[in-house]
Amino acid sequence: MSRIGKKPVTVPAGVTVTVAKDNTVTVKGPKGELKQAIDRDITLEVVDGEVRISRPTDQIRHRALHGLYRALIANLVKGVTVGFKAQMELVGVGFKAANTGNVLDLALGYSHNIIFEVPKELTVATLTEKGQNPKIILESSDKQLLGQVAAKLRSLRKPEPYKGKGVRFVGEVVRKKAGKSAGK
Repeated sequence: MSRIGKKPVTVPAGVTVTVAKDNTVTVKGPKGELKQAIDRDITLEVVDGEVRISRPTDQIRHRALHGLYRALIANLVKGVTVGFKAQMELVGVGFKAANTGNVLDLALGYSHNIIFEVPKELTVATLTEKGQNPKIILESSDKQLLGQVAAKLRSLRKPEPYKGKGVRFVGEVVRKKAGKSAGK
């Protein structure tokens, strides 16, 4: 039995979880509404403020889906109550970030600025303090979308291994290589 799959998801007060006939879970809370399609083999039941997930057999496929959907539903519940946040920093001389609404204007050392439109489900803020690297703060109730946008931002200028310049998550450790001169 999956350790994660058999653990029920507790539903806090103010959050409603409904399961439709087509096995779509809808979670409504103070931060919005999220939906997730569930495989037809996995069964869900909402009892006494808890969501319980069960699987029909011990096939490898069913065992994998059991823990997966439990984690996805737990993320939906956490997203509509608390929300998720990702902080990224721009490390490099002349790297800048500014936003107007949900449009980011990034100067990442290329010959032109990059204009990046963030989906409307996310809120974006930029922070520039003297002596600190510019920061981009993304917030959303949808963890999957937040991770996807953060990964796309990081891919615009990945941290390089020699000087560590690029877009990275706050607290991310970039392993640096010794340069050419270290070999002599």
